[in-house]
Amino acid sequence: MSKTTEVEIAVIGAGPGGYAAAFRAADLGKKVVLIDRDPTLGGVCLNRGCIPSKALLHIAKVMDETNNLSKMGVSYNKPDIDLEKIRLHKNKIVSQLNQGIDKMAKARGVETIQGLASFKNNNELEVKTKSSNITIKYEKCIIATGSTSGMIPGISINHDSILTSRTALELVDIPNKLLVIGGGAIGLELGQVYASLGSKVTIVEFMPNIIPGADEDIVKPLYRKLTKQFESILLSSKVANLEVQKNNSINVSIENDKGVTNDNYDKVLVAIGRKPNTELLNLNNTDIKLNSEGYIDVDVYQRTSVKNIFAIGDIVGNPMLAHKATHEGKVAAEVCSGHPAAMDYKAIPSVVYTDPEVAWAGLNEVEAKLNKVNYTKGEFPWAASGRAISMGANQGKTKILFDPENKRVLGVGIVGPGAGDMISEAMLSIEMGVDAEDISLTIHPHPTVGETFAMAAEVFLGTITDLYVPKK
Repeated sequence: MSKTTEVEIAVIGAGPGGYAAAFRAADLGKKVVLIDRDPTLGGVCLNRGCIPSKALLHIAKVMDETNNLSKMGVSYNKPDIDLEKIRLHKNKIVSQLNQGIDKMAKARGVETIQGLASFKNNNELEVKTKSSNITIKYEKCIIATGSTSGMIPGISINHDSILTSRTALELVDIPNKLLVIGGGAIGLELGQVYASLGSKVTIVEFMPNIIPGADEDIVKPLYRKLTKQFESILLSSKVANLEVQKNNSINVSIENDKGVTNDNYDKVLVAIGRKPNTELLNLNNTDIKLNSEGYIDVDVYQRTSVKNIFAIGDIVGNPMLAHKATHEGKVAAEVCSGHPAAMDYKAIPSVVYTDPEVAWAGLNEVEAKLNKVNYTKGEFPWAASGRAISMGANQGKTKILFDPENKRVLGVGIVGPGAGDMISEAMLSIEMGVDAEDISLTIHPHPTVGETFAMAAEVFLGTITDLYVPKK
């Protein structure tokens, strides 16, 4: 059975960017259809990414804090882990949010279709559902199909013992020995979850540092903690081969400057990045152009090389972050609806939701030195924060980079509990072009870790009273 329908705007992909685009366009009075392969809305972020991982990270963090209470005079028995209840808890959170998005779609009159969408030409889509094929004629289309986990180049093994971020979040079991390939956000977050639940975790990272791209001093407190939680962290190393054994364990060959080592692991989690979901769209039936890395090329209006087709989120390139996709989705929806809008931003924040959290926005020192950008900085160590010390977070730090000429904020790096929340003030500072005095003269509540943002500015200005900094 087949049928044809006409809409003003068709959105492919119901993740954070896709549903934001669909809802914004509907709010602006457009007839919108939202298409997704999954039976529930929310995309990778909600169903098998950002949200379920944070639910598990919260459990891991509370377990760790409970263990550390023994140093403060409060001790608990060894935790009894019920994996089934943990899965139900995680799934309940996801389901609650799924239902919320579904209700918002209905309230706005956005039609939703579960099916696989592909292009017939620049003006039509074919959507294959379980019961029929639907041809959708659109005036405008927004592609928001996201990305999938990347695999190790030259190694292709499809086996239950080889995990991706998606299958790792299913929590089928807790392996005794787990190898995590990739020391970025996904690998470290899931590695910390599994370590808290009882796995002996080894991280292997190709680059010389975990969280490549972030400043080493901001990452250092997390690295110190992970060396205690994980069995091993192998930097400047790469996986040369994976081989499934008869008992379903994985024999792994790892190369570094010390040579080649082989070890067996119960499971291996591959977390080396993601690739754009373009292969099922039949883009060859359109005039849409891809760049050399396989992403869809777009302009500041999120418009592709085809004037009535837009693209947002992971499929247009890095950084692959939900909040970036959401903002792009709203821009695309507004442009599609005839409103003035463009992707005009000074920075995009990044957060690694480990314990401690690591967050940064704008220029960091790695980029500044690489691009020969002049900067100066103010740093406030959390060892001088009463709130941080009371939380056992005295290894944290807040760092602000300033333009030496006008004292405006260029970038911020934070490590410690709540860093991901604190980075919002940093983003506002960058976007609004505030200077060091704007921050230092803004009264922050005490005692909080949030006030370390103002104190870092005071260190820069030389007005700090919570530290003694000798005058130069």
